[in-house]
Amino acid sequence: MGTQSRKTYPTRPPSFYLARCIPLLVFLFVFAFLFFFNIDTFVYRTKSIALNTFTEQSRLLMKAEGGTLHRDFDITWGDGRGKIHNNGGLLTLSLDQNSGSGFRSRKEYLFGKIEIQIKLIAGNSAGTVTTYYLSSEGENHDEIDFEFLGNSSGDPYTLHTNVYCQGKGNREQQFYLWFDPTLDFHTYSINWNPKRVLFYVDGTPIREFKNLGSNGIPFPKNQPMRVYSSLWNADDWATRGGLVKTDWTKAPFTASYRNYKAEACVMSGGLSSCGTKFSNLNLTENSWVTEKLNSTGLEGLKWVQKNHMVYNYCVDKMRFQEGLPPECKTSS
Repeated sequence: MGTQSRKTYPTRPPSFYLARCIPLLVFLFVFAFLFFFNIDTFVYRTKSIALNTFTEQSRLLMKAEGGTLHRDFDITWGDGRGKIHNNGGLLTLSLDQNSGSGFRSRKEYLFGKIEIQIKLIAGNSAGTVTTYYLSSEGENHDEIDFEFLGNSSGDPYTLHTNVYCQGKGNREQQFYLWFDPTLDFHTYSINWNPKRVLFYVDGTPIREFKNLGSNGIPFPKNQPMRVYSSLWNADDWATRGGLVKTDWTKAPFTASYRNYKAEACVMSGGLSSCGTKFSNLNLTENSWVTEKLNSTGLEGLKWVQKNHMVYNYCVDKMRFQEGLPPECKTSS
């Protein structure tokens, strides 16, 4: 039997192996440079990724577990047409030919920033009114209003705002919303502090009502108010002055609410949780107490009022020569 020869390979020089290692060495060098000389950026990005992941997980957990609407509100009328779902994560009001429905906050407030997300009635909602407002009780009550006036299919919703002081309103401003409020939830906010009332839609200011009490103009500042919402039929005036009636074949009509938030002074037994002159608050963390519109906010307000305001009581009074109310001489 013949002898099988062993196959041999040529010996490779060290430079061959060094060349193979160069890409790995370059990568390690670059990583070390970025890590040691940009450690703040590295840490910041790592924390950001972790925080975003945690925030998303928290959001999903909250969505799964529900919210606090069942603890914040009581359904006050509607004979079962108002409902709380998803362990307090969603509240719905409905309207049919027999009745509407409504709810009220369990707490009452004297100043605060109140916001909630609402998804309005889709399709032909003509004749219906969905309200979201703050109000005290009694004949000489104070009130701060958002009212959404239903529309015929394809027409824009009308957002009606008003401020009542000591039982007197007639301070209406109306706007066409610049989006379809029936496709998704949108955030509607009221910031009521001692200096002004600010109305916001998705963070954009649409109206400012200033405290001009020094000029003898009433301002809501003494009466605690609760948060209310209702869905009801007002086809005698709501849509095109009552010309378009409610189409009951489309009933029941439903509005949905979620993500209620109140940064506010809770009143109990005549005492405020914020203390005398907000002494219990860290004003840095509770900026709503002193909030006013900055340059960006003023630009947003002017944009809305120029492009989307469809009624202003100040202009109306001038038109009918009733005399310009003092508050109309400034933003109101």
